[in-house]
Amino acid sequence: MIEYMLGGIIASLLGFLFLYSSSSYLFGKKKKKNVKQEDNECVTSSTKCNLNSNTPDVIIVGAGVAGAALAYTLGKDGRQVHVIERDVTEPDRIVGELLQPGGYLKLVELGLEDCVEEIDAQRVLGYALFKDGKNAKLTYPLTEFHKDVAGRSFHNGRFIQRMREKAATLPNVRLEQGTVTSLLEENGTIKGVSYKTKTGEELQAYAPLTVVCDGCFSNLRRSLCSPKVEVPSCFVGLILENCSLPFPNHGHVVLGDPSPILFYPISSTEVRCLVDVPGQKVPSISNGEMANYLKTVVAPQVPPQLYDSFLAAVEKRSIRTMPNRSMPAAPLPTPGAILMGDAFNMRHPLTGGGMTVALSDIVVLQNLLKPLRDLNDASSLCRYLESFYTLRKPVASTINTLAGALYKVFCASPDQARKEMRQACFDYLSLGGVFSSGPVALLSGLNPRPLSLVCHFFAVAIFGVGRLLMPFPSPKRLWLGARLISGASGIIFPIIKAEGFRQMFFPATVPAYYRAPPTK
Repeated sequence: MIEYMLGGIIASLLGFLFLYSSSSYLFGKKKKKNVKQEDNECVTSSTKCNLNSNTPDVIIVGAGVAGAALAYTLGKDGRQVHVIERDVTEPDRIVGELLQPGGYLKLVELGLEDCVEEIDAQRVLGYALFKDGKNAKLTYPLTEFHKDVAGRSFHNGRFIQRMREKAATLPNVRLEQGTVTSLLEENGTIKGVSYKTKTGEELQAYAPLTVVCDGCFSNLRRSLCSPKVEVPSCFVGLILENCSLPFPNHGHVVLGDPSPILFYPISSTEVRCLVDVPGQKVPSISNGEMANYLKTVVAPQVPPQLYDSFLAAVEKRSIRTMPNRSMPAAPLPTPGAILMGDAFNMRHPLTGGGMTVALSDIVVLQNLLKPLRDLNDASSLCRYLESFYTLRKPVASTINTLAGALYKVFCASPDQARKEMRQACFDYLSLGGVFSSGPVALLSGLNPRPLSLVCHFFAVAIFGVGRLLMPFPSPKRLWLGARLISGASGIIFPIIKAEGFRQMFFPATVPAYYRAPPTK
């Protein structure tokens, strides 16, 4: 009898334990399922997870092309973003008005292609070169792309406002007007920023990651990079009204003396003219020196179809200037912060590659940050993001090097070897076929391959030597050919050295190339 009672008690206890463990397992499974569901909602919805937190994931300083595009991109990925922009009214600039086809493709990849709509943007299908009364039409190699793919030219301010508005539509993106005065640093880590609101109130904002995109005149870059800014020339900007370009839907480059003159449409009724003036000093606008310079030196070199409109624009006296800055990327990896846009890297704007580089950089950064749920481990994040500086190099360095090299080749020079190189470049591009499509694919950002750039650059130099040696070589021509090759090397190799030879041509050999995301 006692044995049966003990057996019943033991059986009851075992049954109770079984039911308890089963219910705990089912409850735990249900709880995990709910947690997983919440995690999925965090990834797919930009309105959840961080909205209840007062601390953003990312602070972005500046809402220009780079800052506004990055804010939308990170906000769309579910990040809580705080953008601080000095002036939220529509910018009025004379540069940043031409987006190359490669940049448009990046815009599509980021979901921002509609930002070139409703601003009277003009499709750009290629370039036209003018030299000594001759011209050459260079068309973008777009046959393999969708019909919408082309360059776009527009008023810079309209484009930026469209991107700001789109970023601001995301509920987890906060755009605030204010002037960032300094970065907040603690034990070598950037914790956020100090800034003044438009009412003059001094505030501080904190985030695990601060992205500085405050443009070419950045006052914050010195703590995040080693800036070596050069100003090779200045642009003098005019707007020509109600005139027709010799080649519609094309940018026009006049290989003038002393330096290039650019024309491209920025609306259905306006053509932007940019006159490059070498050096950092330009003729005075206030006392009429600039108008006289444009009339006497520049106007005779302008294509006949644009001559009258050019003089009318000069007479209107709506003349503006802008220094052309060049600065290779020289980052100082700093926990908690990263540089982007013109605050980080600049090149001569002759080829209109700045926005393409910035948008390409945003795509690289977006892909790096996507697998990360937590940005709070500043040292691990900094080490991981060192791969950004390597992964961006092939595209950025190709466009940077081409811009610097073309500007030096296109400028007039008293040196005979440089004159021969300039003429050889014009004649090489005039050949058509691969001789024009290859360089134009590089310039447009459609084929940003450093090795292809070097091959075409020295092909131009060798082509120039070949012209010198035909029909019969002479010691004088041989010597001039040797100087031409030497001059070409002197142009391109210093630019490549500044960009970083190893990162540019062999990025896979750089250890940071293989950095894996932090595990936590």
